[in-house]
Amino acid sequence: MSSHRTVTRVDYALIIASVVLAATGQVLMKLGMGAVGGSSFAATIAAGFTEPVVLFGLACYAASTVSWLIVLSRVPLSVAYPFGALAYVAVVLVALATGEHVSVLRWLGVALIVGGIWLVSGRANASRA
Repeated sequence: MSSHRTVTRVDYALIIASVVLAATGQVLMKLGMGAVGGSSFAATIAAGFTEPVVLFGLACYAASTVSWLIVLSRVPLSVAYPFGALAYVAVVLVALATGEHVSVLRWLGVALIVGGIWLVSGRANASRA
């Protein structure tokens, strides 16, 4: 793959789909595992693999991995990888929507992540080229 290939809207859509699927998978796995408990490591894992919400979360995460493989075949890693941090942003937004307290310091971290993605994605420098 040439490192000079133009990143298309489809490429960005695949990146976003991968990030959304990864964040969705993480949230579903957390919700499912929060419901199972478990008295030991083995019991917790066994209970997780019988919980439908956990299994759906794993499926979302697997779909995210497949879409990420497609992204990696098309997009320079230095462009694609920073977008993976958007999963943190998505999870904080979901946590807020489900009633979890999100501190000012955490919001500052989210703003830094978004700003960093903007800076390293090439969009910030595109107008200077």
